[in-house]
Amino acid sequence: MTEKLLQRFLTYVQYNTQSQEGSLSFPSTASQMDFAKLLVQECEMLGLKDVQLDNYGYVMATLPATTDKPLPTIGFIAHMDTSPDCSGNQVKPRLVTYSGGDLFLDAAHSYCLSPQDFPILDTLVGETLIVTDGTTLLGADDKCGIAEILTAMEYLLSHPEIPHGTIRIAFTPDEEIGHGADHFDVARFGADFAYTVDGGELGECEIENFYAASAKIICKGRNIHPGYAKGKMKNSLTIANAFHALLPVHEVPECTSDYEGFFHLHHMEGTVEQTTLSYIIRDFDQDSFEKRKIFLYQIATQLQAIYGKEAVTVLITNQYNNMRTIIEKHPHVLALAKKAMAHLEIPIKKVPIRGGTDGARLSFMGLPCPNLFTGGYNFHSHLEFAVLSHMEAATQTLLQIIRLSALE
Repeated sequence: MTEKLLQRFLTYVQYNTQSQEGSLSFPSTASQMDFAKLLVQECEMLGLKDVQLDNYGYVMATLPATTDKPLPTIGFIAHMDTSPDCSGNQVKPRLVTYSGGDLFLDAAHSYCLSPQDFPILDTLVGETLIVTDGTTLLGADDKCGIAEILTAMEYLLSHPEIPHGTIRIAFTPDEEIGHGADHFDVARFGADFAYTVDGGELGECEIENFYAASAKIICKGRNIHPGYAKGKMKNSLTIANAFHALLPVHEVPECTSDYEGFFHLHHMEGTVEQTTLSYIIRDFDQDSFEKRKIFLYQIATQLQAIYGKEAVTVLITNQYNNMRTIIEKHPHVLALAKKAMAHLEIPIKKVPIRGGTDGARLSFMGLPCPNLFTGGYNFHSHLEFAVLSHMEAATQTLLQIIRLSALE
């Protein structure tokens, strides 16, 4: 099973499936649809039933039940796209038996995986790592999840003696840009509950995520020849800098962890006439989340008093909510995953998702959907890698969930 899992993953990462912010198409990039067609062919070759690819790029398939016993229909979901934050073009994966210390990814020693930066490496001596040459991301997020789901399905198809209920699988586009659940048909999927296979570290079992919003701050100025600008020019770049300077300096991603929220300035562009700041807002507590949004409006009001009413406009768009409020109403879903990992002697890490998954939105759409580990690390980065034994453990976890469900 390990070899098939590995070969699937190495094949999948060759496809550049980056999603694209601002695209008017769905999926946002044509390459995702090309990859979806590949997955459809593979599902059909494996012998899965009801294999479908819709116009939005969602792939769904069924593993029929092997018993007449009334059992819940379980779903497993992973996303096809990779992050637009780091190139996914011409990924060159390679296998390394990690011997400890600094691991240079390229011959010029420009890219280095170091235990000083990533202490998890100290626990991985002797493990087989899948890394890149440092010029691209790997695609572990979430091609690990896809490979693990299909490898589990192949195993069950080759072992029909294992009793299980109906299993539904789905692969979604555009998760990385927050649109993975936009056109997901929960009723057509037909699962009683599901798991997104989109986490990272071995043993992660996640039921809570950020409340999330995006904010666009538009600062408008007035351009006058700099030699004659006194009392006339309003520099939108200066206004934008003033806005950002009024945010708390330590409430940013690089200074926060665990349950701490943040403001993240991820893009800015402008001229004297107009500057735009693009932020994401994150918090685990709903009251704190709402206060963060209000705070942006308060900063705008403060600057409007100095530079004029039209100088600052705040546009906030809510993105997703904390799925914990839904998952806690369905405790058996989490309990089943934890029991499966306990059977496999995998230490359970119940940690908050410092981000979002399709499962967050799907939970609010009527499909309770915790998130499970994949064995991938350093997502969205040139330093992304996967641990082969952890990927195998993720696959075994899916199989154990299915087995245990048939015994309940």
